Amino acid sequence: MKKKLSAQYLNSNLDAGRYYDDNGTGLNIHVRKSGSKNWSQRLRINGKQIELGLGSYPTVPLTEARSLAAKNKALSAQGINPKTHKEKPTIIPSFAEIADTVLEIKNAELTNEKHKAQWRSTLEQYAYPTIGSLPVNQITVDHIHSLLEVIWLQKTETASRLRGRIQVVLNYAIVKKMMSAPNPATWDGNLSALLPSKSKATMPKQQPALQLKDAQRWWKELGLRDGNGARALMFLTLAASRSGEVRGMTWEEVELFTQKEAEQRGFVGIWTIPAIRMKANREHRIPITEDMYALINGTKTHKGLVFCSNKNTELSNMTLSSTMKRMHFSDQFGFVDAKSQRPAVPHGLRSTFRTWAAENKHSREAAELQLAHKFGNNVEHAYYRTDIIDERAQLLIKWHAFLEGKA
Repeated sequence: MKKKLSAQYLNSNLDAGRYYDDNGTGLNIHVRKSGSKNWSQRLRINGKQIELGLGSYPTVPLTEARSLAAKNKALSAQGINPKTHKEKPTIIPSFAEIADTVLEIKNAELTNEKHKAQWRSTLEQYAYPTIGSLPVNQITVDHIHSLLEVIWLQKTETASRLRGRIQVVLNYAIVKKMMSAPNPATWDGNLSALLPSKSKATMPKQQPALQLKDAQRWWKELGLRDGNGARALMFLTLAASRSGEVRGMTWEEVELFTQKEAEQRGFVGIWTIPAIRMKANREHRIPITEDMYALINGTKTHKGLVFCSNKNTELSNMTLSSTMKRMHFSDQFGFVDAKSQRPAVPHGLRSTFRTWAAENKHSREAAELQLAHKFGNNVEHAYYRTDIIDERAQLLIKWHAFLEGKA
């Protein structure tokens, strides 16, 4: 039925059905058998009838429902579907304001505190001085090019990450209808025409690696040092893992075999590193040999972190790096990279392991999988469904024997 609705009428005991407000907007209230009352609006757009839900009564009062219906009616008269229409914000926020919102989202995604800090620091240091106060809809490719050009050749990796982070912030603004596409920070077909490619701008800097000829002397020196930092560095060397993977290692990630299974397989357990701590964001399994277990079995407890600081917190990356630096300066000859002559660092130990495996003609697949690297072409990798962990365990046993001078 149609009649001019009133609050008094709507509050009465109405029979189930639809009651139209006689104002030409198609506004009606649908009363169900349960007694609930819901606003609805029927409109015709480009010859097609649609129905909109406007909320329940009395949460949405009559006056508000009429106001919404009038706006929707005006849009439909222009051929615009109110269901899909989104009003653009009247006040366009600045880049810095949008970045704060995006940083909150990224903080929920990122687990590494260092990466969280880097996201904010790069934007504050390099982007904010140029575009921080600008409304996002005024930012052009010239602005982005200008701020990147200053550091592109000297700090190519930092500049490349900065560009990607600016792109993420502006993507958010585009989705929220605060600015129009295309994104001025995109690379392909945009900034790629204004800046040299990343690969041509700089050669990747390799981490200084321990030379094989020094490995046994270095290993012996490391074995003389006490503390969880030295023990974590030994474990990192034996597993050929990254610093963050070892420092974040917990006992919950360690699965030990029964004595019978350990005797059959030739190693004592498996350490499963969760995807969130892996560079490639994929879960990675590491075989635990008897010698590796001897290192971690000496820790205080089999709960929480395997290697922790005196305050029972995760070791810092500097702890392992400082250990290697002290070893370098305390040794008569030092431990330097063959090419750069820079002191070897923890990450370079992975390169030392890979060089040893190659020179001794050990399985390429086993070595690459131990390092959590992809190998071969995409087709080969797609069909390689095993992590050959038993073979990798034997490889690590031989690697330890080499370090001990027993090979």
